[in-house]
Amino acid sequence: MSTVSKPWTYTLHLPHDPRAPGIARATLRTVLAAHDLSPVAPTAELVAAELLANAHLHTSGPYALRLLGRESGRLTVAVWDTDPRVPPGFAADAVPEPVPDDDAENGRGLHLVRACADSWGVSVLRELGASRGGKLLWADCQSHGLL
Repeated sequence: MSTVSKPWTYTLHLPHDPRAPGIARATLRTVLAAHDLSPVAPTAELVAAELLANAHLHTSGPYALRLLGRESGRLTVAVWDTDPRVPPGFAADAVPEPVPDDDAENGRGLHLVRACADSWGVSVLRELGASRGGKLLWADCQSHGLL
């Protein structure tokens, strides 16, 4: 009997609707509970919330949440949207922008992702045939051997 579980993937396609990020976070919690990964849920939910909020606020089209459970003990949280522009400071080799002032009402989201995730990155996707292109922002949350 194998003690290592196979990698798994879930993708939730979301309309550009203000309820979509909350529905995606509820789905994330359900998936992690089903895979006995509740301990990683708070970090994964924070990362997902920030990536989903950016997709909703800064694009006008649909977007998607993707969760990848990996054998190496990582959970990848990824959000795809139709805009190919990469947020400043998000690429792994980019110099991060300064953290906003304490009284700023926005601008902290991707700083939170970088602080909470073990690794992060972005893939810019070209339009090919029926593919819409856009970008995929991702972040790995270490599950400390729970996968």
